[in-house]
Amino acid sequence: MGNLLVGGKSIPTDDEGYLVNFADWTKEVAEVIAKEEGIENLTDRHWLVIEFMQKEFKEHGSGPSIRKLTKESGVSTKELYELFPKGPAKKAAKIAGIKKPVGCV
Repeated sequence: MGNLLVGGKSIPTDDEGYLVNFADWTKEVAEVIAKEEGIENLTDRHWLVIEFMQKEFKEHGSGPSIRKLTKESGVSTKELYELFPKGPAKKAAKIAGIKKPVGCV
């Protein structure tokens, strides 16, 4: 277990840095996690993916697979890797405040 410090508040994370409680997520939390993941600025395209990830999580209890993400979010695989280098589904899930998608190692 770890903690993420955002605006003077300590937010619990698991050993891989994913939020323990989705209710702790805010846009400020997302921006802090993004910076830790090497993404300096979240653009409208980042937010499109983040919001899609959260919608899937709320509806199904887990984040979408990379395949579903590319088919239904309106963002191509190539763009996903540009937006979230080195593991877009895992990185987008972490920034979105949800659990690591099933099947991601």
